[in-house]
Amino acid sequence: MDLEYVLDRLNMITHGWAHYFKHAIAKRVFSMLDSFTWWRLVRMLMHRFRWKWRDVRRTLTPPDRHWLPITAGKAQCRPIAAIPATRYRRRGLKIPTPFPFLEQA
Repeated sequence: MDLEYVLDRLNMITHGWAHYFKHAIAKRVFSMLDSFTWWRLVRMLMHRFRWKWRDVRRTLTPPDRHWLPITAGKAQCRPIAAIPATRYRRRGLKIPTPFPFLEQA
């Protein structure tokens, strides 16, 4: 498949998953998944273009030596660790009960 299509679909799936689980305080899991997806994409590129590690490094790092995101056309591998994780508020006794006869006790 085309790399741009793969990146679009991957972003849709991972960001949907991350938005669903962002209330579970899963920041560490998000960063682990970012690392896993980056390595899988690099392995796919290495296999597709028959690159060695030095070719990956030459392609994905500019002269100032920081890693660039994997891109194809307008698509880019976006990290899910950048999604803010928030905890649900504890509501305790503020939740209304559907059973009014229990409130009298």
